[in-house]
Amino acid sequence: MKFLDLLRMSSSNLWKRKVRTILTVLGVVIGVASIVVMISLGLGLSRSLMAQYESYGSLTQIEVNEPWNDSSSEEVKRLDQKLIDEILTMEYVESVYPVLDTQAMAKYGSYEGYLQIQAIPKEAFEDMNIKVGQGQLPGNDDQLKFFYGCEVLQNFRNSKGSGGSYWETGVLPDIDLMNDPIFVIFDMDAYYNAGTTDENGQTRKPPKKYLIETCGVEETPGEDQWSQYGWYTFCDIDQLMTELKKIFKNKPIPGQPTTKTGKPYKEIFYNRLLVNVDNMDHVMEIQNYLTNLGYNAYSQAEWVESEQKTMGYIQAVLGGIGAVSLFVAAIGITNTMMMSIYERTKEIGVMKVLGCDLRNIRSLFLMEAGFIGFIGGVIGLILSFILSVVINHVSASMSQNMTDMSGISYIPIWLVFLSLIFAILVGMVAGFFPARRAMRLSPLAAIRNE
Repeated sequence: MKFLDLLRMSSSNLWKRKVRTILTVLGVVIGVASIVVMISLGLGLSRSLMAQYESYGSLTQIEVNEPWNDSSSEEVKRLDQKLIDEILTMEYVESVYPVLDTQAMAKYGSYEGYLQIQAIPKEAFEDMNIKVGQGQLPGNDDQLKFFYGCEVLQNFRNSKGSGGSYWETGVLPDIDLMNDPIFVIFDMDAYYNAGTTDENGQTRKPPKKYLIETCGVEETPGEDQWSQYGWYTFCDIDQLMTELKKIFKNKPIPGQPTTKTGKPYKEIFYNRLLVNVDNMDHVMEIQNYLTNLGYNAYSQAEWVESEQKTMGYIQAVLGGIGAVSLFVAAIGITNTMMMSIYERTKEIGVMKVLGCDLRNIRSLFLMEAGFIGFIGGVIGLILSFILSVVINHVSASMSQNMTDMSGISYIPIWLVFLSLIFAILVGMVAGFFPARRAMRLSPLAAIRNE
């Protein structure tokens, strides 16, 4: 008997018993939909978690800091260009960005504001995905210019005592960071000690102010959104280092180490190094190597690995809950096929007497069971997509921060094919024993059966 003949006979036999077939298919639909929706919830939660980690920073980036001061150690490990060159020779390392952190006081008229300055290379800004509201990112000019985060203006206050700060009034100061002249004081110690007397009885003079132009301002995020760069002021690291050397000359630069005699080093050391690795699988290897060198190395990879294991357990539990429904559906398929054999015993006997191959009889019943699994799988997938859309719509309405790309239910293409194949296999496995029973029926006994 040809394959097409078996296919036609199996489909027509299912069509003759519409009600029983529909009820059996309904069980498969519920089972497949349960598994797909449950697994999609686990996948969606995992993807949302990964998106949240990525919003905090790159998952393939390692932050390197100086080790904690150890008085018993003679060698002091610094973050300098020599270390950067060494790290760049390591396998899997794509780039290393030095970071120089410093503080300053900005002044405009009667307003003054505290600045947290982060200086990094020009190339690093391209990887940060900072949304520019006005102007451009730093490093494109010949002189030092600042790029202000969208929240920096909240740090300004009226130093004359009238009006207060933003946190007191809830009103931002009338300052245009892009166009108004902003003066910056880098010597914070001299700023706070101005007007006091030194050990010689001399009155300390206020520090010099420098007019630093603005190259750009970050775009203000939408409602209920935040920016991880909003509180910082950015600039090019080479330009800042050049400016600091001019300002402080032979005096110690705030935040920089000094010799035992209190004199500054000729070299400016970095506060942090950002090491970018080519793949997340190699992050821990590079991190452990840097730790063994004696530096403090941190990345999100260890947290991500832990969370991925947890999400894997959650997905397994959710998939197991859905599998219970499909197991019940498999029992229903077995029952349907057994009832079909009892009703078609005489038909089976006739087929055997006419010389039909036993394997064809087995294939006929396996195809019928597979058909039930296939039809139930397709309808179950359609139902799963509908439920997924509804779940994402409801969750999005409950959380305005949720986007389409981070929906709580996510059905990838591999899950579609896997669930459909699984439904067909479950149907055929459930129909295996009824098919074997049909194959072993005695032809004479089957013909005499009423």
